[in-house]
Amino acid sequence: MAKKKNKSQNAAEPPDNPIPPSSSASTSTKTKDTKTTQPSTSALIICRNKHWRYISSFHGPWLQLPPEVLESLAHNNYNLPRPRPIDPAVFFDLLKIRQLVDEATNLAVRAASGVTSSTLTNSLNAGNGLLGNGGAALGLGLGGGGGNAKLSRERKHRMREQATQKLSKAYHLDEIACSVATMQSASTLEDVAQLVLQRNPLDADAKYVHFFHEKIPSRQLAECTSLQPLDEVIAERPSEGEILRTRAVTKIFKDDFVGAAQDLTAALQVCRYFQSQHKAGRQQLQLASEAFAEAQHNGRWKEEIKLDEEDHPSSLETQLLFHRAGVYLTIACQHVNEALPPKTSPNGANDVKAERVNGISESQPEEVERTPAEKESNRICLEARKAVKTNAKRALRDYVAYLSHFDYTPGLPAEITEEFVRKVNQAANGFKIPRPQNHSRSLDLESNSSLSNGQLSDALVPQNGLHSSRNRQHSGTARSELPSLPPPVVYQISALFSATPPADLPAYPETATALTTKQQLPTTQSEAAKAILAQTDCHEALTYHPLLTDALHSLLLCHCLVQTSSRELQRHAHMVARLARVCDGYPIFQAARSPSRADWIEVVRRGDNWIQLQQSWESLCAPAPLPGQVSPNPQKETPAEKKERLKQQAIMEALEDDRVHDEASFHAAVAARQRRQEEEARKADGKEMPKRWAQEDGKEYPISTERAAAIVRWVREAPIGGEAAGPRKKKRAGAKGKGKAKSSVEDSMSGLNVDDSNDFEPVEEEVD
Repeated sequence: MAKKKNKSQNAAEPPDNPIPPSSSASTSTKTKDTKTTQPSTSALIICRNKHWRYISSFHGPWLQLPPEVLESLAHNNYNLPRPRPIDPAVFFDLLKIRQLVDEATNLAVRAASGVTSSTLTNSLNAGNGLLGNGGAALGLGLGGGGGNAKLSRERKHRMREQATQKLSKAYHLDEIACSVATMQSASTLEDVAQLVLQRNPLDADAKYVHFFHEKIPSRQLAECTSLQPLDEVIAERPSEGEILRTRAVTKIFKDDFVGAAQDLTAALQVCRYFQSQHKAGRQQLQLASEAFAEAQHNGRWKEEIKLDEEDHPSSLETQLLFHRAGVYLTIACQHVNEALPPKTSPNGANDVKAERVNGISESQPEEVERTPAEKESNRICLEARKAVKTNAKRALRDYVAYLSHFDYTPGLPAEITEEFVRKVNQAANGFKIPRPQNHSRSLDLESNSSLSNGQLSDALVPQNGLHSSRNRQHSGTARSELPSLPPPVVYQISALFSATPPADLPAYPETATALTTKQQLPTTQSEAAKAILAQTDCHEALTYHPLLTDALHSLLLCHCLVQTSSRELQRHAHMVARLARVCDGYPIFQAARSPSRADWIEVVRRGDNWIQLQQSWESLCAPAPLPGQVSPNPQKETPAEKKERLKQQAIMEALEDDRVHDEASFHAAVAARQRRQEEEARKADGKEMPKRWAQEDGKEYPISTERAAAIVRWVREAPIGGEAAGPRKKKRAGAKGKGKAKSSVEDSMSGLNVDDSNDFEPVEEEVD
């Protein structure tokens, strides 16, 4: 699809980094020359949707694949057994967004160029790609007048109305993915909604689409955005939760996080109400499709279930949960500095250390009478601590609910894979494998004893007569005599972060470099056994979602604010690293950048690795080799080569930083990262000098974000329990000491029911 290029303006920059020139701020504020009437070209004017958050998460080949290929892949993905490679709801949304944007582009280009459909089709077919060079030329108004028929003004208006309706439907599905898709389309789409509004200012679809396509100065969304268009659309269509979602994201840009939480909660109410209307029928259809996919697990599909559009799963609830969790996390971080006022005592650092060791909050002695100002300050501090813990729990609840929509499998137990490889070796060496009537119990789908944990997965379906008869029909072929692997056990990702995670997970991080479960393929085994085992679902896998990586690392940030014990937080961190290394959306999505991942790395670094991770976070999350793949032996790296590699790494990281907007900030970012590399090298060599908490590096260009800095301060200084302070708490500390020592984050969240998130409460109130 041809990329849009507006020649009347400055060239568009990458979506995630709309960078104005370094002199734009000074030029726009200091220049008062009124001699020229031309608008200033120093400020980059771009569409509002280019500022949208998490755009990089939705980049990928799905933007270039032909729609018919994307449709086939979406249905194939849905018919696969759990865990499906890509979240079906997101995959179907991408398919529909591509179709809608392509159709809207066709209509907008025809209306702008005044050509008939046959003339446009011939022009598009003349070029390469989805729209081809002809489509790009038509989008820029440089041709396409090969036909004699001319479109009337009324017909052009109707075509633009249809294009606007299709774009509105696409933005309803997923505003992030639709923003990426429209950026790859013809520039004619940017003005189609505005042209509709000129003739019909009350068109709700045109208002909604123009809100995304309205051109504003780069990086000035908060100052140059009014909520009035969205308010008008919501007043006209109160039952559409998607508009509430868009207004909530806009409020996030405007730092109105309480209002954003209210909009997202209202959108969840609407979403779950409409879901309940179609729940029964869709559940039956989904169970039938899953049973069919599991029955055909061995790869011999006779037919596939092709869902109608009205039966496609919706991704709206996961979008709302993710955004609301991020809002609650931000609100919690905003209260940290107010909850932890600077200490006035000369030995304040020692007091903090004593608080964390003893597990109680040491405050001023009881005999010291507090002044009214001190009492008021202490009250404000306690309320802020309560707000931190309350909103962090809310964020944790929503992230867990978000993760419950996706699946994970640790792979097959070692007993089953070893038995499978043994039988493959027998078949490869000419030994005849007996018929499956009396097959080994280690491959029996009706037996629980073959699994390592002694539990039968919901995904394991007993063999029935239909399946047995199908095997008998193919008994004459060599394929039917080969052993088959049962489906692996499948868990919801949220179950991995419960108080009692599944017991059959492969060890981690001890086997961080191996993707196969509990075993490595011996070199003596046949190549046929290795190839077959590598092509089966016997390894760790999960359902990919573009925002999954960011949600997993945000979960760890929430645990820091909830004050989960270091041992429990280490377990959760290892679980996140386990999932991050197998989280891959290829070949549909590119690898996404994650702000929460960067903040978590910074928290661990500045927290001096208080949870005792044995490896760096990059090493823990490094992608593991595929089954049967042998990692090449690394060659000895010379000091000069290592220095150059680290320099290039620092440059690439600086280029990906959103805060780099000119040459000075770029050099400062590279220098700060090089200092960090030197610090890590000194730590590895044992030459690192001890530092105090107050000492910080990179003051000229601090890499840490405000959120990371707030969480680091909370980890360092917050008393255990958060709200515990004052003489009364001190008296009862002994009675509650044992209970607090045994409590975990699940105990502190015992009153947080994910299903109760429909009822929005004021952010300052306690949840439990």
